[in-house]
Amino acid sequence: MQRINENRPMENKPLGDLFGDLASDMSSLVRQEVALAKLEITQKAKYLGRNVGYLVVGGAVAYAGLLAVIAAIIMLLDNYMPAWGAALLVGVVVALIAWLMIGKAVAALQQADLTPHETVETLKEDATWVKQQIK
Repeated sequence: MQRINENRPMENKPLGDLFGDLASDMSSLVRQEVALAKLEITQKAKYLGRNVGYLVVGGAVAYAGLLAVIAAIIMLLDNYMPAWGAALLVGVVVALIAWLMIGKAVAALQQADLTPHETVETLKEDATWVKQQIK
C-alpha cells in the first residue's frame, strides 16, 4: 500500500511522514542486522562444532588405541623386560599420542574468532546512516 506523500521529494514531505519513514527504515534495518548476526554466528558455531567433534573423535581413538596397543605391546615387551616396565612404557607412548591429538584440536578451538565482524561493520555503517538521516 502506497502512502499519499510517498512520491513527494523528501523536502516536501511532512515531518510526520519523514519520521514514519525513518522508523520503518530503522525497523527493517534492525531485522536485517539480526538476520546477518544469526547467519554469522551459525557459521562460526558449525566451525566450532566440527572441531569439538574432532576433539571427541581424537579422544575415542586415543582410548581405543590405549586398549589395543597396551594389550599387544605389553605382551610383546614382556619377553624382554618385567611386565610392569612394559605396561609403563606402552602407557606413556599412548598417552603422548593422545595428548598430541587433543592439543591440536584445542589449539584450533582457541584460534576461533566468534566475533561477527560483518555485523559489527554494518552496524557501524548503520549508525552513520542514522546520524545522517537525523541531521
